Amino acid sequence: MSRTPAHRSRVVVIGAGIVGCSLADELTARGWTDVTVLEQGPLPAPGGSTSHAPGLVFQTGPSKTMTEFAAYTVQKFSSLEVDGLPCFNPVGGLEVATTAARWADLHRKAGLAASWGVRGELLTPQQCKQLWPMLDETKLHGGFHTADDGLARALLACRAQMERAAGRGARFLERHTVTGIEREDGHVTGVVTDRGTFPADHVVSAAGFWGPVIGAMAGVDVPLLPLAHQYATTEPLPELAGVNDRHGGTPCSSEAESLGEEASKPILRFQDRDLYFREHTDRIGIGSYAHRPMPVDPFTVPAFDEAPVMPSSLPFTEDDFAPSWQDSVGLLPALGESRVAEGFNGVFSFTPDGMPVLGESRELRGFWLAEAVWVTHSAGVARAVAEWMTDGRPAIDIHECDLYRFEDAQRSPAYVEDRGAQNFVEVYDVIHPLQPMEQPRPLRTSPFYARQQGLGAYFLEGGGWERPHWYEANAPLADGLELPERDAWSARYWSPIAAAEAWATREKVALYDMTPLRRLEVTGPGALDFLHRMTTNNLRKKPGAVTYTLLLDETGGIRSDLTVARLAPDRFQVGANSPADLDWLLRHAPEGVQVRDITSGTCCIGVWGPLARDLVQPLTRDDFSHEGFGYFRAKQTHLGHVPVTAMRLSYVGELGWELYTTADLGLRLWDTLWEAGREHGAIAAGRSAFNSLRLEKGYRAWGVDMTTEHNPYEAGVGFAVRTDKEFVGRAALEGNETPKRKLTALLLDDPAANVLGKEPVYAPTLDSAQAGGGPFGAPAGYVTSASYGYTLGRCVAYAWLPPLAAGTGVHIDYFGEKVPATVADEPLFDPKMTRIRR
Repeated sequence: MSRTPAHRSRVVVIGAGIVGCSLADELTARGWTDVTVLEQGPLPAPGGSTSHAPGLVFQTGPSKTMTEFAAYTVQKFSSLEVDGLPCFNPVGGLEVATTAARWADLHRKAGLAASWGVRGELLTPQQCKQLWPMLDETKLHGGFHTADDGLARALLACRAQMERAAGRGARFLERHTVTGIEREDGHVTGVVTDRGTFPADHVVSAAGFWGPVIGAMAGVDVPLLPLAHQYATTEPLPELAGVNDRHGGTPCSSEAESLGEEASKPILRFQDRDLYFREHTDRIGIGSYAHRPMPVDPFTVPAFDEAPVMPSSLPFTEDDFAPSWQDSVGLLPALGESRVAEGFNGVFSFTPDGMPVLGESRELRGFWLAEAVWVTHSAGVARAVAEWMTDGRPAIDIHECDLYRFEDAQRSPAYVEDRGAQNFVEVYDVIHPLQPMEQPRPLRTSPFYARQQGLGAYFLEGGGWERPHWYEANAPLADGLELPERDAWSARYWSPIAAAEAWATREKVALYDMTPLRRLEVTGPGALDFLHRMTTNNLRKKPGAVTYTLLLDETGGIRSDLTVARLAPDRFQVGANSPADLDWLLRHAPEGVQVRDITSGTCCIGVWGPLARDLVQPLTRDDFSHEGFGYFRAKQTHLGHVPVTAMRLSYVGELGWELYTTADLGLRLWDTLWEAGREHGAIAAGRSAFNSLRLEKGYRAWGVDMTTEHNPYEAGVGFAVRTDKEFVGRAALEGNETPKRKLTALLLDDPAANVLGKEPVYAPTLDSAQAGGGPFGAPAGYVTSASYGYTLGRCVAYAWLPPLAAGTGVHIDYFGEKVPATVADEPLFDPKMTRIRR
């Protein structure tokens, strides 16, 4: 990766905010001591987002990765101090609910906290008032208290880490404005500033909302939108006089706040009104996400000396804050006797999916991004990037943050602005796991879109694609189905029609739009050797073979799972998952091997069900019998007038084929199959039924059920590993064939119960008394994915757990209720594969 030995690698970090300082500390601690941090403003408060950040650290969220980033930030900053002053104030966090929907969501959040190992407790309104006496408890349903959250003193943490990194050899240079990035032969070679050029083997952009500016200099796209966020501080409040300030309640300076007494109450979040509160000695600071999105052009932000206050602090817009002030007074009535003493609109970063942007550019090797990172996650992100640079990979899974996770269609400035602004609006909203963004839609549609609309498709969105989840045309099939009543949360983005579509797939035949599944083409004289070396299974098979295989990293973690079809001696079609799969293969492809994404120019229909052969065979002169077209085989043929690549694969556990053709012929393929399917009762079916069927069959979803944190034997896909060949990650698997944890199939005991994923699982393997988690102890693991199994009459859940025998009883926490479930042998449906191989 670098042109010099690792310990001599020259690193230039752009930006001395909390991310840049944390990264310098993490790199030098790992022996990379030739680190230069360039900052355009004065140190230690250079005027970026770090300089105005209120420092809230809430660890719990839907993302395990982000929670781990925040947990490490708490751990690290708690160990840091400057001149005896602590860098973290563990006041805790308190989220309050003033609506039934929010109260239910806090129960869900308590489950997330338990899944990810964060201490949390649901409180009554009276208990909330004990923590925050100014609250009007009559308006509360309750609250969620996290004792280990708190306030990060970002500038102090910067100073502490600067001093440690400088002690190991790093240097921090203020008043250096970056004007260019130098490169040679596709590799970064240096950073140009207004005060000289700095040679580098690695350059890290940790420039915050200036990230797109630095990225443009390097020719690297940075999908990030700076937005202004309102923050106001009240006048001194009698209720706080003498509570937090040993000096008598005078307005606090930054140094006074550093004494650790500027706040004693938990950070308060009033998410029903998009507000949060924290103490500043005898005042209260109020942050609001309730106002209109205020995008900021990073290319026009003034320099430090030209800014009225500092570059990240824009003038306060009082009219935007007025409704939030009234909401604040409603929750904290004592504020009615006060007013806003001062305020500002602070600039910080959002991305299209609200996650950071991390990783090394493939186009400009040695150029790294550590952008769109808040103080909350700063130390955790810095550790992951430092591990990535020095060891070749982070210790935890970061696929949600990978620079290459975005589709090309998601990188336009208009898309980044639309989605970034919407993420700002929704930052405190109750978001369902299936809830799609509203705009811009539709963006990507398959060639069958018009036909799907005609059938009343209910579309959700993923990767920019419109994806049918069920079809209203199938509503009559749901009449008479006896289904248990669902709770309000699991009933969202669901229809009983999904059950009808699942049954139709099991009993007759259904057409599934599989176009959004990623397709790569790998060609060239060395294509076979390349793919054979990169993946775990045996690919040295004759043309026409299809193989399920895995991409591993060097430590044996699962980067992705693939289906590889050998269509000709030197041509392969690869069914992949993420744009990061394309990136990984392109980084490793030798000269003469071409790897390209063909998804947008092609389409796919899955024809699955016991009557699939009856539908397809009359359309072709080729033999589609079991003997003539075996399982995991591919043929290039014609169906009617349409040339297709047919692969005998099934993600739903039924006989059938994936049928691929070019996008221009997609509509003709749909119509051909639809017309031929009339006499067989064929229907179109959506992803809701698909997900139910694939879980009944035990098919894993990469990124949900398994990631780089898991090896194949733990994930139950060890059958795809051939240890008699060389492949990336092979050495790391040796001796790890016996897993200490397993992806485990669970069947919920109650036919009416549902879970959706990420819930904590309590198992009898942990001693309750020792674990300290009440009668159920501490969680033994967490659910990855779940869906109601209509064939089985039970909800199916997969969870990461210690090895447990089939029949073992466990409990899943669903909105505070412990739902019983039982460990089951898998696959749950058709274990002998008789339905697929017929």
